[in-house]
Amino acid sequence: RGKYFCTEKIIGSAIPNTQPPVEEVERSPLSIALKPREVVEQLNKFIVGQPEAKRAVAIALRNRWRRHRLADDLKNEVIPKNILMIGPTGCGKTEIARRIAKLSQAPFIKVEATKFTEVGFHGKDVDHIIRDLVEVSINMTRKRIKEEIKQNVSSVVEDRILDALVGTADEATRNSFREQMRKGELESQVIDIEMPLKSGTPAEKGAGLSVDNFPAGAVTEIFKLYTPRNGKKTERKKLPIQDARPILEELESEKLLEDYDVQKEAIASVEESGIVFIDEIDKLVSSGDYRGADASSEGVQRDLLPLIEGSTINTKYGNVNTDFILFIASGAFHASKPSDLLAELQGRLPIRVTLKGLTQEDLYRILTEPVTNLIRQQIEMLKSEGVELSFTDEAIREIARVSFMTNKSVENIGARRLHTVIERVIEEISFNAADQAGQKVEVTGDYVRGRVSDLLLSSDLRRYIL
Repeated sequence: RGKYFCTEKIIGSAIPNTQPPVEEVERSPLSIALKPREVVEQLNKFIVGQPEAKRAVAIALRNRWRRHRLADDLKNEVIPKNILMIGPTGCGKTEIARRIAKLSQAPFIKVEATKFTEVGFHGKDVDHIIRDLVEVSINMTRKRIKEEIKQNVSSVVEDRILDALVGTADEATRNSFREQMRKGELESQVIDIEMPLKSGTPAEKGAGLSVDNFPAGAVTEIFKLYTPRNGKKTERKKLPIQDARPILEELESEKLLEDYDVQKEAIASVEESGIVFIDEIDKLVSSGDYRGADASSEGVQRDLLPLIEGSTINTKYGNVNTDFILFIASGAFHASKPSDLLAELQGRLPIRVTLKGLTQEDLYRILTEPVTNLIRQQIEMLKSEGVELSFTDEAIREIARVSFMTNKSVENIGARRLHTVIERVIEEISFNAADQAGQKVEVTGDYVRGRVSDLLLSSDLRRYIL
């Protein structure tokens, strides 16, 4: 029934997990899987209502984990049950996708269906969805591996810093400096390290030499002067240990990453656990009885068919098979119906979930129940100015009522309306907060009504405008 917009990240340690069998690959994103009930509990912390949609995505996530427990002959026959979420704007469709992306620990991408055009027309075709998903997976894989080798990297960097500090000193001296460094007593000590040249330095540009008039073969000889034998341009620089450490850690991480086949792991992760969320799919329905070629409508629907059904997409990292990628599509379907989609596309989205519009009580719950609700955000924001802001229960209910009535009489934009109303309510307080440090400010029901009266009046007048 509701959703809540926020930017706070779910803390990974708060997410329970089940232990996989020993034979499972440890680095697989599917090695940690939430139970459906646990997924719903996590979603409930940030999204109000919509239990059917939450259950559907929770089951879909768990089915990925179950499939990997099957025998190989059966595993290849079990395909994901793709989902179509239907509901008015601002009711929680996109927010569910955002939260699932954080919970799934798998390659995830959200795309707008209207961004793509039919093959042969100017613009992006739908194959870019998978190419972008692979890029996401590459970054995730690199980040995960770096986390795994973090301990080894720290040990190597510590030795390199000691080498720069004491050179070839005896073990007792090294251990003495090591102990001081671990206590943080040497953070300001300056050391000499070798690091890659930044792009745009004189050596990077050939010391400003123009090569236009050089004879053939001379250019190659000149650039040899500026390139070390290992092919990487470096420079020596003096930095404090606290500044040198992150640079050295990054260099060592990149060096150790060369021992891993990052691209192969990333592509395997996309094929086995990738999730694609296609928003605004209702905008691909052509208006009227026109059924010809349309660069951004039914043509895109036709292009989506093989992608969702299962095909091989060529990327710069290699071919990617989409047979087992989970697709979740959503749309408001205000001006059309799900049955207006191509029949073949409907068949590839077998699970339909209808999300309900928001009631006044839902809006009140959105303001009070989520972990990082809008009321708490406003209180904490003004606390940074030294202003102690508070809302009475009457004020919160009045904000919910005004939002609901405005949605009903003007345009229903769901929970997004709460942002408009709250900003109108605290605009004056927020403007003067910098000059009111140490003061307490209470927002009451009467104050809310005074601030938003013109909003309700304008919505009433719109009924009589032709």
